[in-house]
Amino acid sequence: MPARFLVVLDADSTLLRNEVIELIADEAGRGAEVAAATEAAMRGEVDFATSLRQRVRALEGVPIAAFERVRARVEPTQGAAAFIAGVHERGGVVGVVSGGFHEVLDHVAPGLGVDRWRANRLVVDDGALTGSVDGEIVDAAAKAATLREWAASLEVPLSRTVAVGDGANDLRMMAAAGLGVAFNAKPTVRERADIVVAPVDLREILPLLPR
Repeated sequence: MPARFLVVLDADSTLLRNEVIELIADEAGRGAEVAAATEAAMRGEVDFATSLRQRVRALEGVPIAAFERVRARVEPTQGAAAFIAGVHERGGVVGVVSGGFHEVLDHVAPGLGVDRWRANRLVVDDGALTGSVDGEIVDAAAKAATLREWAASLEVPLSRTVAVGDGANDLRMMAAAGLGVAFNAKPTVRERADIVVAPVDLREILPLLPR
């Protein structure tokens, strides 16, 4: 049965409570430094791709074994699993496109029922992070392109897509979607979204879905 609509969510601070890069940075003792840089990027004060490369450099030397501790600290946002189940009950598909990392999302997304996801990958050498990102960075343009690509593959018109995000790098995919939802969002995102959901509970979005 064809999908009736598509919902695409950001991951960090949207699907998940955490900013995962900050959890990884904690393992390098640089959590506060990276958190400040993340906040500036989410407010749109600096270019996301440049900022991400700088923040990832701070992760150099973190052993891959540390990811077990990182994944144990990741928390889904309140209502995440129920929201995704509600989308499925209504005939929709859920995608997640993230400026975060497959190394965490690959473990979290399936358990929540996410249908498809895309994120960055970290370069590993000799069991530790090198401080580099593998390939092209998933930035604002990539997020918008991914929403369009998934909609086309599902034969869902853009008018029946919903994009949910919190940071400046979500604005382009929110603009591309039929409905752009600011969730747990920075002021610049709340100002430019089609609608703002204030309670940090993803179930609050269910009434907004296409009928």
